[in-house]
Formats: sequence, C-alpha cells, structure tokens
Amino acid sequence: MFNQMEPVKIIGAGLAGCEAALQLAKNGIPVRLFEMRPETKTAAHRTGDVAELVCSNSLKSDQGENAHGLLKAELRCYGSALLGCARQARIPGGKALVVDRQRFSAEVQFTLDDAGIEVVREEIREIPDKLVIVASGPLTSPELAESLTGLLGAKRLSFYDAIAPIIAADSIDMNVVFAASRYGVGRDYLNCPLTRKQYDRLVNELLEAELHPMKDFEKSSLFEPCLPVEEMARRGRETLAFGPMKPVGLTLPETGKRPFAVVQLRRENTEGTMFNLVGFQTRLKHGEQKRVFRMIPGLEHAEFLRYGSMHRNTYLDGPELLLPTLQTKVRSDLFIAGQLAGVEGYVESIAAGLVAGINAARIAKTQKPIEFPEPTMIGGLLKYITTPNQNFQPMNANFGLLPLLNKRVRGRAKRNLMAEMALDAARKFRRNLAV
Repeated sequence: MFNQMEPVKIIGAGLAGCEAALQLAKNGIPVRLFEMRPETKTAAHRTGDVAELVCSNSLKSDQGENAHGLLKAELRCYGSALLGCARQARIPGGKALVVDRQRFSAEVQFTLDDAGIEVVREEIREIPDKLVIVASGPLTSPELAESLTGLLGAKRLSFYDAIAPIIAADSIDMNVVFAASRYGVGRDYLNCPLTRKQYDRLVNELLEAELHPMKDFEKSSLFEPCLPVEEMARRGRETLAFGPMKPVGLTLPETGKRPFAVVQLRRENTEGTMFNLVGFQTRLKHGEQKRVFRMIPGLEHAEFLRYGSMHRNTYLDGPELLLPTLQTKVRSDLFIAGQLAGVEGYVESIAAGLVAGINAARIAKTQKPIEFPEPTMIGGLLKYITTPNQNFQPMNANFGLLPLLNKRVRGRAKRNLMAEMALDAARKFRRNLAV
C-alpha cells in the first residue's frame, strides 16, 4: 500500500527527469519536478524548455535490426511517455526518428501538464532527504555536483562534447545540393556533393583553422562517438570520407555517379526552415566556421542560425556508485538517472529515466525495486554502467551489450535474431512491472 504522502523529488527536467516523472505519475505517485533553467543557465542550453535537445535533433535509427531501434522498441513495450511525444513531433529523417526540437519540448510540457506535474523553476544545490531522483544531466551545476559527490564519497568524471551548426534553409543553394536519402530510401536529406579536389581543400582548411583553445588535460577528454570534425580530419585525410562524409548509397541526379564525398544536411523543424550539418560538430571559432563551412558546395552563402560549440559533460562512476536498479549504494532512496549515470545519448537517457521512475514508484509503494533483464538492451546497458570497470566511459546502446548467441549467425540476420530475442525477453518482463 502506498504510504509516502510527500511527493518524490526529481532534479532536472531533461529527458530522463521528465520520463521518470511521468512513470511515477502513471503509478499514482505525486511528483515535484525541479528545473533550474532559465534562471540559471548552462553552457549549452538555449531555452528554459523541458526536455530540450541540446545537440542533434535525431533520436537515431528506428529500425528493429539497429541497436537504437531495439532500444526504442523496448521502451515502447514498457510504456515510455517521451517516445510518444517524439512520435507527435516527428519530421522527415529517413530511417531515423528525427523531431522538431521546439514541438518535442512542447509535447513533453503538454504531457506533464496533463499528468498534473508541476515544473518548479528552482535550482537545487544540495541533495534532499527522502525519495529523490537526480537527473540533472551532464551539465549539472557545480554546487549540486559537489553535494552529490560528497554524499556518495566518490569523484566525478567528465568528457567534452561538441554540437554542430544550424543554417537557414533559404541560404542553401538548391542548384548545387540534391535531396536524397541513402540507397534511394526517401528524399529526407539535402546533400552537398564534393569532388576530390573540393574535399582535399576542405580538409586542409579544417587542419589550419583557428580553434577555441583547450587545456592539455582537456584534449584527452574528448568523447569518441562525437568528435569535432577538425579532430577527425587530424586523424587522417580520409577519415571524414569514410565517416560523416561517406557518399555510400548516394548518386548525383545528373550523372548517376557517386560523388567523392558529401555533407548531409538534416531538417531541424517541421517547416523545414533550418538545417543541421550532420557530423560537423566543432570547436572552430565562429568566424572560422563561417569561412570554412562556406567552402562546402551549396553553402557559399550559408546563414548560421547557431554556431557549433563544445561543452563539458559530467558523469558519475556508475560501477562504483550505482546498483542495476539505478539506486545509489549509499542511499537506497536516492536514484541517479540519465547521462549523469553514465549512459550516453537521448534514447539511453529516456531509458534510464524510465527505470528510475518505475523503481522509485515501487519504493514509494513499499515494494522491492526490480532489475531489468540482461538479455534486453536496457538490461545490458544497466549492467555495463554498474559493473566494475577500470576504464569506465559513458555508453551508447549497441549489440555488444547483449549476450552472445549460442549459434553462428552473421550480419543482419544476427542483429535481427538478437533483437527478436531481446524484445521477447522485454515482453515477458513487462508483466513484472505492475506496481
């Protein structure tokens, strides 16, 4: 029987915090959701909106044989509220779940309002007593981070993340770019084709361009899955051509031939008035971004609506501090959710929020918290971030988190089989989630 009359406190109205709040509300548990923005700003957020997407507006692949597609399928199986909001805010993005940022935040706000959850605009600087979920994200304020690490008796970790610029659609030369998704699956992306000569010139300029300075110790703290474009260029002249600029699955409309390289532009909003330079996260100075990126064919007169930038992300040493339920080892009524727990990515943060919300609801109703099964993507992710690891770094969803198959299968067939087994385990586990 529910005996906690005080609301569960959630710190942070990002993806994890909002998902956790909605899971609690769904189970009849009162919630107070705290958000320090817009009064207290961060290095990367631009608004005070709930569930603001700071970096890309893509929630990655929606295909079942993809790790992120499987993660979404599991979240839908468990009743994720934010994936429903993402569906409402979806815009064309090929096989990916791409959303209009502002509409997505508005959908989440509407869902919170509909559930009777008030967003309290107040900065929390010390960890409260009683049942609480800390989902303050990678941009946690120094005061709160100090309070948390002092309570947990452990150090915090950090890495540096980068975001890509956004340009105005009407500043793109449509006589040069062409609309297409890879392998002819739709026309959701704009593609800026480059010849070998144009590619080499762009790489040369990226290597010579002026950067915002970093200290020596910071250079070793870059996050590998989201490297700045200029850092990728430094790792080899062909790195970009085999990375974000790979032309595979794309052909020039006038010749039917493959360009040497492409820069893809992804729609940012429903109206299609803004486009993101896919894979072009950067720490170039603003003037250099304008100069260098305008060398890309079709972007000679690009109007920059948001420049790329870098920011420091904070996360905790999950293997040292957390249980697979996302409770802390030192306090069973204190949960850590989202990127602060050591998951990396939008959908992964939603997953951590869902787990923390469900287990906080169970504690509120004097029930035992529940561990998600390892054969699922969520279970595998939780196992990774809570298992001893001397070289712990934030983790995205990937098939390496799932158990090995007991028979030899390769390629897409292997991924399909692993996804099928994981989703079957998730459906069976769903019956245990009632609180």
